Amino acid sequence: MTKPMRQPKTPQTKPLQLSIWKAFRSLDPIAKGVTLGLLIFSITGLGLMALELWGRSRTYRLVLAAGDETGESYILAKSIESVVEANLPRVSIEVMKTGGTNENLKQLESQQADLVTAQADVPAGKDARTVAVLYSDSFQVVVQGDSAIQRFSDLKGKRLGLAAKGGQYQSFLQVAQHFGLTEQDFTFVGEDDQVADVAFQQKQVDAVFRVRAIGNAQVAQLIQSHGGRLVPIDQAEAMRVKHPAFEPTQIPQGAYQGKEPTVPATELSTIAVQRLLLADRRVDAGILRQITQTLNENRRELKGAIPESVGNAAPLVSNIRRPELTGGTGIPIHGGALAYYDRDEPSFLQANADYVALILTVGLLMGSWLWELKRWMDRGRKDLADHYIEQVIDVMSACQTDAIKPKDALMKIDGIFAQVAVALVQEGISQESFRTFNEAYKTVREVIDRKAI
Repeated sequence: MTKPMRQPKTPQTKPLQLSIWKAFRSLDPIAKGVTLGLLIFSITGLGLMALELWGRSRTYRLVLAAGDETGESYILAKSIESVVEANLPRVSIEVMKTGGTNENLKQLESQQADLVTAQADVPAGKDARTVAVLYSDSFQVVVQGDSAIQRFSDLKGKRLGLAAKGGQYQSFLQVAQHFGLTEQDFTFVGEDDQVADVAFQQKQVDAVFRVRAIGNAQVAQLIQSHGGRLVPIDQAEAMRVKHPAFEPTQIPQGAYQGKEPTVPATELSTIAVQRLLLADRRVDAGILRQITQTLNENRRELKGAIPESVGNAAPLVSNIRRPELTGGTGIPIHGGALAYYDRDEPSFLQANADYVALILTVGLLMGSWLWELKRWMDRGRKDLADHYIEQVIDVMSACQTDAIKPKDALMKIDGIFAQVAVALVQEGISQESFRTFNEAYKTVREVIDRKAI
């Protein structure tokens, strides 16, 4: 009995009609592993790029705790807020008034504030990092004009206009301890500077103690309008043994009143401490680098942002500088600030490294997927050509077993050849695959021709 010939299937002529899943399933195990790895790499890369783009478009809101609103640090902080927001549209700063250095540092450690101003002699927490030295504060003792007090040790047993809390209070006690005095040797009056100033004006206290920049408006008012007098604080160098942040300094003659009688009448010895700008170590390094750059390169704008009514704070802008590791605070410099201070003029590639990396990553992903797509298409074309070859071989086998007459066999392989020609025109198979098919076609035709003889 003659075995019926298997009818050749009509193949698809457009490989792009093959599903991606079928194309994937047709791959060998190694190719599947490479494709899956490429897919995971692409998804990861796209995720990282999305995060990078989100980071670049994100607005950073930072809280700056800056002390009493009448103090120089608060006034300068408001200036910083204005200039930074004008130069860095992605950064928003909210200046918070507080009770002083101690409260500022607590806000920083509790993550209620991202930036703070602080006296360098007050210990900061583990999360604090320095950004800049803003200016120097000086310890200033103002006594009643008719008082017999001539030096710091004469304050023993006196009433002091000083809140028994905060950084100023700690600084006062550090000086007092050097002279053998304790907090029990004084009576402290006032819950803040304003109340203490009123007490001085009403002669309810013998003296006030302030840690303020020389020329401070409130200190000047106590001297010029209420007969106050400055007394020196000696032995600053000796105090540095226990308090490395203390720096010997002088209050210049006439600093608070140049006309006769000048105030002070002569240079007075006292102690200076740096007023620092600190940041939480978690603040983004890139943003903090930009803020540090803005502070150091826009001093004229910072001065211009300080109201004329508190113009005595404007000169302090010129003191903004890099913090020194040997300044006695022991606080590390924030990595973002350090990146600015240690900067070298970057090359184009360095300055735009993020963008270049982004472009290269996108290019690599696109190239990888195009290469993989080409592989799939080439495999599809080869599979289609192999299918055509399988069909003409089936026809030849059927002819040899007399399942089909040679004449009909020739008609069938010619029809298959026509389909292959159409597939070639439609780019369903490649030129190389067509040549391979053509060799098979010629061989099959010769076999069938011999069978017909």
